[in-house]
Amino acid sequence: MSVASRNHCCLDDFTARGALKIQNGFPCGNWNDKGVGVLQLRPFNVTDGGQIDLSSAKFIETDKKLDSYLLRNGDVIFNNTNSEALVGKTAYWARSESAVLSNHMTILRVLDQEALNGQFLAFYLLLKWYDGHFHSICQRHVNQASVGKDRLGATVLPRIELPEQKKIAHILSTVQRAIEAQERIIQTTTELKKALMHKLFTEGLRNEPQKQTEIGPVPESWEVVELENVCELIVDCPHTTPKFLSEGVRVARNFNIRDGRFVSEPAFFTSEEQYQDRVRRAVPQAGDVLFSREAPVGEACVIPDATRLSLGQRTMLIRTDRNRLIPDFLVYSFYSPVLSAHMKSIASGLTVAHLNVADVRKLPLPLPSLSVQVEIAQALLYRARSRLNLLEGLEVQGQ
Repeated sequence: MSVASRNHCCLDDFTARGALKIQNGFPCGNWNDKGVGVLQLRPFNVTDGGQIDLSSAKFIETDKKLDSYLLRNGDVIFNNTNSEALVGKTAYWARSESAVLSNHMTILRVLDQEALNGQFLAFYLLLKWYDGHFHSICQRHVNQASVGKDRLGATVLPRIELPEQKKIAHILSTVQRAIEAQERIIQTTTELKKALMHKLFTEGLRNEPQKQTEIGPVPESWEVVELENVCELIVDCPHTTPKFLSEGVRVARNFNIRDGRFVSEPAFFTSEEQYQDRVRRAVPQAGDVLFSREAPVGEACVIPDATRLSLGQRTMLIRTDRNRLIPDFLVYSFYSPVLSAHMKSIASGLTVAHLNVADVRKLPLPLPSLSVQVEIAQALLYRARSRLNLLEGLEVQGQ
Protein backbone atom coordinates (compact mmCIF):
# COMPACT_ATOMS: atom_id res chain seq x y z
CA MET A 1 0.00 0.00 0.00
CA SER A 2 1.44 3.38 -0.98
CA VAL A 3 2.32 5.88 1.72
CA ALA A 4 2.69 8.76 -0.73
CA SER A 5 2.23 12.21 0.79
CA ARG A 6 3.31 15.75 0.12
CA ASN A 7 6.70 15.13 1.76
CA HIS A 8 7.25 11.40 1.25
CA CYS A 9 6.75 8.62 -1.28
CA CYS A 10 7.80 4.98 -1.53
CA LEU A 11 9.71 2.98 -4.11
CA ASP A 12 6.49 1.34 -5.30
CA ASP A 13 5.25 4.79 -6.38
CA PHE A 14 8.17 5.03 -8.81
CA THR A 15 7.67 1.49 -10.14
CA ALA A 16 3.93 2.09 -10.60
CA ARG A 17 4.56 4.95 -12.99
CA GLY A 18 7.42 3.22 -14.82
CA ALA A 19 10.22 5.33 -13.34
CA LEU A 20 11.94 2.45 -11.52
CA LYS A 21 12.44 -1.26 -12.12
CA ILE A 22 13.11 -3.72 -9.26
CA GLN A 23 14.34 -7.17 -10.25
CA ASN A 24 16.04 -9.99 -8.36
CA GLY A 25 19.04 -11.88 -9.69
CA PHE A 26 19.05 -15.63 -10.22
CA PRO A 27 20.77 -18.68 -8.66
CA CYS A 28 23.46 -20.64 -10.47
CA GLY A 29 25.46 -23.40 -8.85
CA ASN A 30 27.83 -23.84 -11.79
CA TRP A 31 30.37 -21.21 -10.77
CA ASN A 32 34.14 -20.84 -10.98
CA ASP A 33 36.79 -18.34 -9.89
CA LYS A 34 38.86 -18.67 -13.09
CA GLY A 35 37.12 -15.91 -15.01
CA VAL A 36 35.21 -18.31 -17.26
CA GLY A 37 31.73 -17.08 -18.18
CA VAL A 38 30.03 -13.96 -16.83
CA LEU A 39 30.75 -12.26 -13.51
CA GLN A 40 27.99 -12.88 -10.93
CA LEU A 41 27.94 -10.57 -7.92
CA ARG A 42 27.18 -12.04 -4.50
CA PRO A 43 26.59 -10.46 -1.07
CA PHE A 44 30.32 -10.39 -0.22
CA ASN A 45 30.92 -8.13 -3.24
CA VAL A 46 29.12 -5.25 -1.48
CA THR A 47 31.09 -3.74 1.39
CA ASP A 48 29.71 -2.25 4.59
CA GLY A 49 30.66 1.15 3.18
CA GLY A 50 28.49 0.76 0.10
CA GLN A 51 31.33 -0.01 -2.30
CA ILE A 52 31.80 -2.76 -4.89
CA ASP A 53 34.59 -5.18 -3.95
CA LEU A 54 35.67 -7.62 -6.66
CA SER A 55 38.74 -8.97 -4.81
CA SER A 56 36.83 -12.24 -4.62
CA ALA A 57 34.81 -12.88 -7.76
CA LYS A 58 32.60 -15.73 -8.97
CA PHE A 59 31.90 -16.41 -12.63
CA ILE A 60 29.10 -18.56 -14.02
CA GLU A 61 28.42 -20.51 -17.19
CA THR A 62 24.72 -20.77 -17.95
CA ASP A 63 22.32 -21.30 -20.82
CA LYS A 64 19.99 -18.73 -19.30
CA LYS A 65 19.17 -15.74 -21.47
CA LEU A 66 21.02 -12.94 -19.66
CA ASP A 67 19.93 -9.79 -21.50
CA SER A 68 17.37 -8.74 -18.88
CA TYR A 69 19.70 -9.59 -15.98
CA LEU A 70 22.86 -7.75 -17.09
CA LEU A 71 23.85 -4.82 -14.90
CA ARG A 72 23.98 -1.36 -16.43
CA ASN A 73 26.10 1.57 -15.38
CA GLY A 74 23.95 3.50 -12.89
CA ASP A 75 22.11 0.50 -11.39
CA VAL A 76 21.61 0.20 -7.64
CA ILE A 77 22.54 -3.16 -6.09
CA PHE A 78 20.63 -4.25 -2.98
CA ASN A 79 21.55 -7.29 -0.86
CA ASN A 80 18.18 -8.97 -0.27
CA THR A 81 19.39 -12.05 1.67
CA ASN A 82 22.10 -12.23 4.30
CA SER A 83 22.41 -12.34 8.08
CA GLU A 84 20.01 -10.08 10.01
CA ALA A 85 22.87 -7.65 10.55
CA LEU A 86 23.96 -7.48 6.90
CA VAL A 87 20.74 -7.80 4.91
CA GLY A 88 20.11 -4.50 3.13
CA LYS A 89 23.67 -3.53 2.22
CA THR A 90 23.53 -1.39 -0.91
CA ALA A 91 25.99 -0.17 -3.54
CA TYR A 92 25.98 1.85 -6.77
CA TRP A 93 27.20 0.15 -9.96
CA ALA A 94 29.36 2.61 -11.92
CA ARG A 95 31.31 0.09 -13.98
CA SER A 96 31.32 -1.09 -17.58
CA GLU A 97 32.06 -4.84 -17.31
CA SER A 98 29.33 -7.39 -17.97
CA ALA A 99 27.91 -8.77 -14.75
CA VAL A 100 24.75 -10.30 -13.30
CA LEU A 101 23.49 -10.78 -9.75
CA SER A 102 22.84 -13.89 -7.67
CA ASN A 103 19.34 -14.45 -6.32
CA HIS A 104 20.48 -12.92 -3.02
CA MET A 105 20.84 -9.56 -4.77
CA THR A 106 18.36 -7.15 -6.32
CA ILE A 107 18.72 -4.59 -9.13
CA LEU A 108 17.00 -1.23 -8.75
CA ARG A 109 17.19 0.48 -12.13
CA VAL A 110 16.08 4.07 -12.57
CA LEU A 111 14.17 4.31 -15.88
CA ASP A 112 13.18 7.98 -15.62
CA GLN A 113 16.26 10.10 -14.95
CA GLU A 114 14.06 13.15 -14.40
CA ALA A 115 12.26 11.47 -11.48
CA LEU A 116 15.05 9.91 -9.43
CA ASN A 117 18.84 9.91 -9.24
CA GLY A 118 20.29 6.39 -8.97
CA GLN A 119 23.33 7.34 -6.92
CA PHE A 120 21.16 9.27 -4.46
CA LEU A 121 18.91 6.21 -4.15
CA ALA A 122 21.90 3.95 -3.43
CA PHE A 123 23.17 6.24 -0.66
CA TYR A 124 19.68 6.60 0.80
CA LEU A 125 19.15 2.83 1.00
CA LEU A 126 22.61 2.45 2.53
CA LEU A 127 21.59 5.00 5.18
CA LYS A 128 18.42 3.01 5.86
CA TRP A 129 20.61 -0.06 6.41
CA TYR A 130 22.86 1.87 8.82
CA ASP A 131 19.74 3.02 10.69
CA GLY A 132 18.57 -0.59 11.12
CA HIS A 133 15.50 -0.27 8.91
CA PHE A 134 16.06 -3.48 6.98
CA HIS A 135 16.95 -5.35 10.16
CA SER A 136 13.56 -4.31 11.54
CA ILE A 137 11.49 -5.33 8.48
CA CYS A 138 13.37 -8.44 7.30
CA GLN A 139 11.86 -11.91 7.35
CA ARG A 140 13.81 -14.30 9.57
CA HIS A 141 14.82 -17.73 8.30
CA VAL A 142 17.27 -20.37 9.57
CA ASN A 143 20.69 -18.66 9.79
CA GLN A 144 19.67 -15.86 7.42
CA ALA A 145 17.18 -13.09 6.78
CA SER A 146 15.62 -11.58 3.66
CA VAL A 147 13.91 -8.45 2.38
CA GLY A 148 11.62 -9.31 -0.52
CA LYS A 149 10.60 -6.97 -3.34
CA ASP A 150 7.32 -6.19 -1.58
CA ARG A 151 9.01 -4.94 1.58
CA LEU A 152 11.74 -3.18 -0.36
CA GLY A 153 9.13 -1.51 -2.55
CA ALA A 154 7.36 -0.17 0.54
CA THR A 155 10.52 1.68 1.65
CA VAL A 156 9.68 5.35 2.17
CA LEU A 157 11.79 8.13 0.64
CA PRO A 158 11.65 11.87 1.28
CA ARG A 159 10.46 13.94 -1.68
CA ILE A 160 13.60 15.83 -2.73
CA GLU A 161 13.94 17.79 -5.97
CA LEU A 162 16.24 16.17 -8.53
CA PRO A 163 18.93 18.92 -8.46
CA GLU A 164 19.14 18.51 -4.67
CA GLN A 165 19.37 14.73 -5.02
CA LYS A 166 22.32 15.16 -7.38
CA LYS A 167 24.06 17.57 -4.98
CA ILE A 168 23.66 15.13 -2.08
CA ALA A 169 24.92 12.23 -4.21
CA HIS A 170 27.93 14.27 -5.37
CA ILE A 171 28.91 15.22 -1.82
CA LEU A 172 28.55 11.66 -0.52
CA SER A 173 30.42 10.14 -3.47
CA THR A 174 33.28 12.62 -2.84
CA VAL A 175 33.41 11.50 0.79
CA GLN A 176 33.29 7.86 -0.30
CA ARG A 177 36.25 8.34 -2.66
CA ALA A 178 38.24 9.97 0.15
CA ILE A 179 37.44 7.01 2.39
CA GLU A 180 38.56 4.61 -0.35
CA ALA A 181 41.90 6.47 -0.62
CA GLN A 182 42.38 6.18 3.15
CA GLU A 183 41.50 2.50 3.05
CA ARG A 184 44.21 1.88 0.45
CA ILE A 185 46.78 3.38 2.83
CA ILE A 186 45.37 1.34 5.70
CA GLN A 187 45.52 -1.80 3.54
CA THR A 188 49.26 -1.29 3.09
CA THR A 189 49.81 -1.21 6.86
CA THR A 190 47.50 -4.21 7.25
CA GLU A 191 49.60 -6.24 4.83
CA LEU A 192 52.73 -5.35 6.80
CA LYS A 193 51.01 -6.50 9.98
CA LYS A 194 49.98 -9.79 8.33
CA ALA A 195 53.56 -10.40 7.22
CA LEU A 196 54.78 -9.80 10.78
CA MET A 197 52.13 -12.12 12.21
CA HIS A 198 53.01 -14.85 9.71
CA LYS A 199 56.65 -14.66 10.75
CA LEU A 200 55.89 -14.63 14.49
CA PHE A 201 53.40 -17.49 14.41
CA THR A 202 55.42 -19.78 12.12
CA GLU A 203 59.01 -18.96 13.09
CA GLY A 204 58.60 -17.57 16.59
CA LEU A 205 60.87 -14.89 17.99
CA ARG A 206 64.13 -16.76 17.59
CA ASN A 207 63.84 -18.35 14.14
CA GLU A 208 63.75 -21.81 15.69
CA PRO A 209 63.07 -24.96 13.63
CA GLN A 210 59.47 -25.67 12.68
CA LYS A 211 57.25 -28.68 13.10
CA GLN A 212 54.19 -29.63 11.08
CA THR A 213 50.83 -29.63 12.88
CA GLU A 214 47.16 -29.90 11.91
CA ILE A 215 47.13 -26.13 11.35
CA GLY A 216 50.44 -25.96 9.50
CA PRO A 217 54.03 -25.23 10.56
CA VAL A 218 54.67 -23.76 14.02
CA PRO A 219 57.89 -23.27 16.03
CA GLU A 220 59.21 -26.55 17.41
CA SER A 221 58.92 -25.53 21.09
CA TRP A 222 55.24 -24.54 20.80
CA GLU A 223 52.25 -26.71 21.63
CA VAL A 224 49.00 -26.96 19.73
CA VAL A 225 46.13 -27.25 22.22
CA GLU A 226 42.35 -27.12 22.04
CA LEU A 227 41.10 -23.70 23.10
CA GLU A 228 38.80 -25.03 25.84
CA ASN A 229 41.78 -26.65 27.57
CA VAL A 230 43.42 -23.29 28.29
CA CYS A 231 40.29 -21.34 29.21
CA GLU A 232 38.23 -21.00 32.36
CA LEU A 233 35.08 -20.09 30.48
CA ILE A 234 33.69 -20.13 26.93
CA VAL A 235 30.10 -18.88 26.78
CA ASP A 236 27.83 -18.17 23.83
CA CYS A 237 25.54 -15.15 23.69
CA PRO A 238 21.90 -15.40 24.81
CA HIS A 239 19.83 -16.52 21.82
CA THR A 240 17.48 -13.55 22.11
CA THR A 241 17.65 -10.02 20.76
CA PRO A 242 17.36 -7.41 23.51
CA LYS A 243 15.18 -4.35 23.26
CA PHE A 244 17.66 -1.63 22.38
CA LEU A 245 17.51 1.74 24.13
CA SER A 246 19.22 5.09 23.59
CA GLU A 247 21.01 4.74 26.94
CA GLY A 248 21.51 2.16 29.66
CA VAL A 249 23.94 -0.78 29.84
CA ARG A 250 26.01 -1.44 26.73
CA VAL A 251 25.39 -4.47 24.50
CA ALA A 252 28.50 -5.65 22.63
CA ARG A 253 27.52 -6.58 19.08
CA ASN A 254 29.75 -7.89 16.29
CA PHE A 255 29.85 -4.32 14.90
CA ASN A 256 31.88 -3.39 18.00
CA ILE A 257 34.60 -6.04 17.48
CA ARG A 258 36.96 -4.95 14.72
CA ASP A 259 40.58 -5.74 13.89
CA GLY A 260 41.46 -6.74 17.45
CA ARG A 261 39.92 -3.65 19.07
CA PHE A 262 36.72 -2.86 20.91
CA VAL A 263 35.02 -0.14 18.83
CA SER A 264 32.60 1.96 20.87
CA GLU A 265 30.51 3.17 17.94
CA PRO A 266 27.86 2.31 16.96
CA ALA A 267 26.66 2.04 20.55
CA PHE A 268 23.78 -0.20 21.63
CA PHE A 269 22.20 -0.21 25.08
CA THR A 270 19.61 -2.13 27.04
CA SER A 271 17.92 -1.83 30.42
CA GLU A 272 19.44 -2.91 33.73
CA GLU A 273 16.77 -5.61 34.00
CA GLN A 274 17.60 -7.05 30.59
CA TYR A 275 21.32 -6.77 31.34
CA GLN A 276 20.91 -8.88 34.49
CA ASP A 277 18.97 -11.47 32.52
CA ARG A 278 21.60 -11.63 29.76
CA VAL A 279 24.56 -12.17 32.12
CA ARG A 280 23.06 -15.00 34.18
CA ARG A 281 25.51 -17.52 32.70
CA ALA A 282 28.56 -15.27 33.00
CA VAL A 283 29.25 -11.61 33.78
CA PRO A 284 31.72 -10.20 31.21
CA GLN A 285 34.78 -8.67 32.87
CA ALA A 286 37.61 -6.40 31.76
CA GLY A 287 40.29 -8.65 30.28
CA ASP A 288 37.84 -11.21 28.94
CA VAL A 289 37.89 -11.81 25.18
CA LEU A 290 34.92 -11.06 22.92
CA PHE A 291 34.72 -13.24 19.81
CA SER A 292 32.48 -12.94 16.75
CA ARG A 293 31.49 -16.33 15.37
CA GLU A 294 29.40 -14.93 12.52
CA ALA A 295 29.21 -11.89 10.23
CA PRO A 296 32.16 -11.88 10.24
CA VAL A 297 33.83 -15.00 11.59
CA GLY A 298 36.94 -14.58 13.72
CA GLU A 299 36.91 -10.96 14.90
CA ALA A 300 38.07 -10.66 18.52
CA CYS A 301 39.07 -8.11 21.15
CA VAL A 302 39.81 -7.76 24.85
CA ILE A 303 37.10 -6.05 26.92
CA PRO A 304 38.55 -2.67 28.03
CA ASP A 305 38.80 -1.59 31.66
CA ALA A 306 35.70 -0.07 33.28
CA THR A 307 33.41 -1.46 30.57
CA ARG A 308 30.12 -3.00 31.66
CA LEU A 309 28.34 -4.93 28.95
CA SER A 310 26.35 -7.98 27.89
CA LEU A 311 26.75 -10.06 24.75
CA GLY A 312 24.84 -9.29 21.57
CA GLN A 313 23.85 -11.85 18.95
CA ARG A 314 26.60 -13.92 17.27
CA THR A 315 29.22 -13.06 19.90
CA MET A 316 30.95 -15.23 22.49
CA LEU A 317 32.77 -14.60 25.78
CA ILE A 318 36.12 -16.28 26.43
CA ARG A 319 37.94 -16.12 29.77
CA THR A 320 41.43 -17.52 29.56
CA ASP A 321 43.37 -19.40 32.21
CA ARG A 322 45.97 -16.69 32.87
CA ASN A 323 48.50 -19.30 33.96
CA ARG A 324 48.44 -20.75 30.42
CA LEU A 325 47.09 -18.13 28.04
CA ILE A 326 47.32 -14.33 27.92
CA PRO A 327 44.14 -12.66 26.55
CA ASP A 328 46.00 -10.33 24.16
CA PHE A 329 47.93 -13.26 22.71
CA LEU A 330 44.66 -15.14 22.15
CA VAL A 331 43.20 -12.18 20.27
CA TYR A 332 46.23 -11.95 17.98
CA SER A 333 46.11 -15.72 17.50
CA PHE A 334 42.63 -15.44 15.98
CA TYR A 335 44.09 -13.13 13.31
CA SER A 336 47.19 -15.25 12.70
CA PRO A 337 47.45 -16.89 9.26
CA VAL A 338 47.39 -20.43 10.69
CA LEU A 339 44.29 -20.04 12.85
CA SER A 340 42.30 -17.70 10.58
CA ALA A 341 42.77 -20.10 7.66
CA HIS A 342 41.62 -23.00 9.84
CA MET A 343 38.50 -21.10 10.94
CA LYS A 344 37.61 -20.32 7.33
CA SER A 345 38.01 -23.97 6.41
CA ILE A 346 35.55 -25.19 9.07
CA ALA A 347 33.03 -22.32 8.91
CA SER A 348 29.66 -23.38 7.54
CA GLY A 349 26.65 -21.58 6.04
CA LEU A 350 25.32 -21.14 2.53
CA THR A 351 24.98 -17.35 2.62
CA VAL A 352 26.71 -16.31 5.84
CA ALA A 353 29.72 -18.19 7.19
CA HIS A 354 29.54 -19.02 10.89
CA LEU A 355 31.23 -21.17 13.52
CA ASN A 356 29.32 -23.40 15.89
CA VAL A 357 30.07 -23.05 19.61
CA ALA A 358 31.51 -26.57 19.66
CA ASP A 359 33.88 -25.60 16.82
CA VAL A 360 35.15 -22.63 18.80
CA ARG A 361 35.75 -24.74 21.90
CA LYS A 362 37.82 -27.20 19.86
CA LEU A 363 39.85 -24.64 17.91
CA PRO A 364 43.50 -25.77 17.72
CA LEU A 365 45.55 -22.97 19.28
CA PRO A 366 49.31 -22.53 18.70
CA LEU A 367 50.70 -21.98 22.21
CA PRO A 368 54.20 -20.88 23.24
CA SER A 369 55.41 -20.22 26.78
CA LEU A 370 53.92 -17.31 28.71
CA SER A 371 57.09 -15.23 28.29
CA VAL A 372 56.99 -15.67 24.51
CA GLN A 373 53.26 -14.85 24.49
CA VAL A 374 54.04 -11.57 26.28
CA GLU A 375 56.81 -10.66 23.82
CA ILE A 376 54.67 -11.43 20.76
CA ALA A 377 51.67 -9.55 22.16
CA GLN A 378 53.86 -6.51 22.90
CA ALA A 379 55.34 -6.54 19.39
CA LEU A 380 51.91 -6.72 17.77
CA LEU A 381 50.45 -4.17 20.19
CA TYR A 382 53.17 -1.72 19.13
CA ARG A 383 52.22 -2.35 15.48
CA ALA A 384 48.51 -1.89 16.31
CA ARG A 385 49.18 1.43 18.07
CA SER A 386 51.19 2.65 15.10
CA ARG A 387 48.27 1.76 12.82
CA LEU A 388 45.81 3.51 15.16
CA ASN A 389 47.98 6.66 15.09
CA LEU A 390 47.88 6.50 11.28
CA LEU A 391 44.09 6.19 11.32
CA GLU A 392 43.72 9.15 13.69
CA GLY A 393 46.03 11.20 11.46
CA LEU A 394 43.92 10.38 8.41
CA GLU A 395 40.74 11.35 10.28
CA VAL A 396 42.25 14.75 11.18
CA GLN A 397 43.26 15.33 7.53
CA GLY A 398 39.72 14.50 6.41
CA GLN A 399 38.07 17.03 8.72
